[in-house]
Amino acid sequence: MRGSGLPKLIATDLDGTLVRSDESVSEYTRGVLERVRAAGIHVVGATGRGPRLTELVRRDIPAADFLVMGGGSRVLDVRDPEHPLVLRDERLDGAVLADVLARLERELGTLSVLIEAGDHHEAPLWGDTDPNWRYDAVEARVRAECLTGPVIKGFARHPACHVDDLLAIAQRIIPPEIATVTQAGLGYIEICPPGVDKATGLMVVATALGIDPGDVLVFGDMPNDIPMFRWAGFARVAVANAHPHLRALADETTLTNDEDGVATYLEAMLRL
Repeated sequence: MRGSGLPKLIATDLDGTLVRSDESVSEYTRGVLERVRAAGIHVVGATGRGPRLTELVRRDIPAADFLVMGGGSRVLDVRDPEHPLVLRDERLDGAVLADVLARLERELGTLSVLIEAGDHHEAPLWGDTDPNWRYDAVEARVRAECLTGPVIKGFARHPACHVDDLLAIAQRIIPPEIATVTQAGLGYIEICPPGVDKATGLMVVATALGIDPGDVLVFGDMPNDIPMFRWAGFARVAVANAHPHLRALADETTLTNDEDGVATYLEAMLRL
């Protein structure tokens, strides 16, 4: 049930939610988000994209005051665009990720694995080149070489296992105090530091602003948005193209990402 009045903060996922299938954000959506900010409501981009894609995130959601990136591991205050502040920076020990992957492979066999470790602009992922990864640059590396230090997250795919089934197996095998496991619609599960998800990232923002979860409105489309849907109290809105597990938690459903569902919902809210 949506709260009364207006929220104090809105947080939106990007890919599949705010961003269209052609990887664009419409001028209509950008304009509505600027109106939201002009109404005194804080805007947060909450994405699985890692720190290496910060410039892309800032281009896609320029109205954002804060960015929750890496699925919650990196939180940035970008109210001063020239001097962004890092409010959170969590990493997963490489040896821990190696253990997680070994546990999964004992149960499932060999996985295709990618490692996100670099946080400089457009740093490549490391690991197994795989035609199923269609998103950005991969630098082929032996797995052991990738796991000698802390990493932002790991990605894993099994050729004979649907990503939802792989996620269910991983969440059964891997205790949450060792790693957080989710999936964001890329065909891979994502293995993040323990206690890291979009909800805990948003908690950092809410604490910095003195905002209660009951004043937070969230938008999303995939299982990695589930924690923030459970945490936010003003309203949880799924786009029509959302994963069924997320839609089951939503208070309301808006139009698809390709139909500017987030902006359509927000514009109607501002008219009330």
